[in-house]
Amino acid sequence: MPIFLGIDIGTSGTKTLAMREDGEILASATEEYPLSSPKPGWSEQEPVDWWTASVNTVRRVMKAAKLKPADIGGIGLSGQMHGSVFLDKTGGVIRPALLWNDQRTAAECAEIETRAGGRSKLIQMVANPALTGFTAPKILWLRNKEKKNFDKTVQVLLPKDYVRYRLTGDFATEVSDASGTLLLDVVNRRWSKTLLQKLDLDAKLFPQVYESEDITGVLSDIAAKEMGLKPGTPVVGGGGDQAASAIGNGIVGRGVVSATMGTSGVVFAHSDDVQVDPEGRLHTFCHAVRGKWHMMGCVLSAGGSLQWFRNQLCVAEIAAAKKQKVDPYELITAEAATAPAGSEGLFFLPYLTGERTPHADPNARASWIGLSLRHGKNHMARSVIEGATYAMRDTLEIIKSMKIPVQEIRVSGGGARSPFWRQLQADIYGQPVVTINASEGPAYGVALLAASGTGAYKNVVEACHATISVVTKTSNKAAATKTYHAAYPVYQQLYRSLKTDFASIQNLIQ
Repeated sequence: MPIFLGIDIGTSGTKTLAMREDGEILASATEEYPLSSPKPGWSEQEPVDWWTASVNTVRRVMKAAKLKPADIGGIGLSGQMHGSVFLDKTGGVIRPALLWNDQRTAAECAEIETRAGGRSKLIQMVANPALTGFTAPKILWLRNKEKKNFDKTVQVLLPKDYVRYRLTGDFATEVSDASGTLLLDVVNRRWSKTLLQKLDLDAKLFPQVYESEDITGVLSDIAAKEMGLKPGTPVVGGGGDQAASAIGNGIVGRGVVSATMGTSGVVFAHSDDVQVDPEGRLHTFCHAVRGKWHMMGCVLSAGGSLQWFRNQLCVAEIAAAKKQKVDPYELITAEAATAPAGSEGLFFLPYLTGERTPHADPNARASWIGLSLRHGKNHMARSVIEGATYAMRDTLEIIKSMKIPVQEIRVSGGGARSPFWRQLQADIYGQPVVTINASEGPAYGVALLAASGTGAYKNVVEACHATISVVTKTSNKAAATKTYHAAYPVYQQLYRSLKTDFASIQNLIQ
């Protein structure tokens, strides 16, 4: 039975796993690397760190699973979306990559909309509005602010596709990740010649676009030696981290939706047809399923809000957890569970890094609203978790308003590992949530794409049905759901009330 490698180039680190054809995971390894912020709102990484981590984790996985190079039937790649890697004519990296959470490109987003003929025409071309996190405004920023570096650039790659280049020597990408550049004709699954012309960008800057299951190249002799693998091993297209995670969660058919609560939070729905939110609140991207699409909303600081709360306000819990040899989050969620649903009128807006869905507002800021003498730390902890989940519900409600069925919600990430947070999600969404037998996320999804792309399965839908199943179900509690349904419109109004104030605050610190 062949073994498939899934490599996920994340923001905090790279994860590699080895998976048997039947879906069993034999070993996994993770290696972290730094992120730099040279100026407020900037976020950059060195692409060579992704490559080094990929090499090291592959070697560790091969050793841990006692695999031989000939055992590997294929490799799938996933990675953080929207990042920009600029290469010169020798294939060298020109400058650190600009990442998905970089906020420096507001002026370039406005420039793109103007050149496109307005926001609505831009959405008609590429199915999405211009957002600061996307790739296209980063390219224009380089042209506007670092002209010498732009003039050296002969190829622009996404993070996982830089690793692909190091693996195979080929410049290639695939439809799901390319959708997040803002330069793909999402309907026709190819680069948008119209928008490239309006932006005065040469199509030669961008790699060939494949479907996610397609083999884009094979392992070179040099890369094979460095990784301890066999030359000629096929490398498939893979997927952007969200589409790959959806594959790993079995979101490959109509009616099944995933809610992934990691540092960021993503609600993801499969669509058999192109469905575009005319207001641009949701992303419409190509799915990693051949010929299909997906709708997606992203909360920038979902689990990240609780992480911030832990790091800044839970020194005692961290110390106690160390003594008890438990995860600090267990103590924090246990404390949160002692507060009632709705936190007795305390709300937390989880906009620590601005917000994407549904506000597309880099100026949005996190806030506690409704504090009184009645409230304690338990209320504050619970309100943070509730606020992040309300933000996820924002996307869910837009999806429902577009007549996309939500028959099953599969939860994953840190918010799914906690029974308390699973229950809270069910209560706020107002319907049951389920977990599945797979919990490895994007790396697992691209290992399945590698299996289907090299012929182990007819397609990735068949691969998911053969390997993924529901293992737990958490039903919502009627009383809590009633409380949250009453509180949710208040949560929504708070952003609208504070929007202009957020902009004024941003003006003070610029």
